[in-house]
Amino acid sequence: MQSLTVLVALLTAVDAVTDWACVWSGWRRLHYVTKPLVMVGLMGLTVLLGLVSGGEPAAWWLLVALFFGMLGDISMIGSSTRRFLGGVGFFFVGHLAYAVTFLTLGLDAPAWSWAGFAAAVALAIPMGRVLRGARQMGGTPVAAALAAYSLVIASMLVLAWLTGSVWIAAGALVFAISDTLIGLNLAEHGNEPPRLTDVAIMTTYHVGQALITAGVLLAL
Repeated sequence: MQSLTVLVALLTAVDAVTDWACVWSGWRRLHYVTKPLVMVGLMGLTVLLGLVSGGEPAAWWLLVALFFGMLGDISMIGSSTRRFLGGVGFFFVGHLAYAVTFLTLGLDAPAWSWAGFAAAVALAIPMGRVLRGARQMGGTPVAAALAAYSLVIASMLVLAWLTGSVWIAAGALVFAISDTLIGLNLAEHGNEPPRLTDVAIMTTYHVGQALITAGVLLAL
């Protein structure tokens, strides 16, 4: 079982790097496969480590978060406003599941963890520009969806830091940075980011999800 776990971890890492290369090279069809497969790999690792079958509530909630991340990845295939909003909805649920995961783990709240509030405030600074761009892209529904989404990801970020896990805190911060890049891109370019921005969004997204997953599994 250990060798299988290592193999799945390696394949997931290779798939993530392949996806970044797809984004850089414009290989959209392959990207539509490799992107959600990263979430599948992280879910596989969670199951293989036996924490789900062992009845760990945090592991179950982690699995829910990763599953909705995968659904969000699939929903955002393409660039239509409808698919984008669907993806936002799935990721919204995913972040709520992450928040429950962290609460289930317990909030140790070491002194350094309170900096998570400062990180959330700093990432909220460009929200005015983001909401204006969202309104131009799809009107009030898109702006309202992103406003609600920004609140849930800020809550997830703060709770992640309060767990006292450096891995989880770093992962949540990197994940939030990825979403901030998406928001800033909406303000500047709509739902079609430049190639370098798209690569930055994907790398921070995958690294953030992987760090959170590692942190939760290590905490268990």
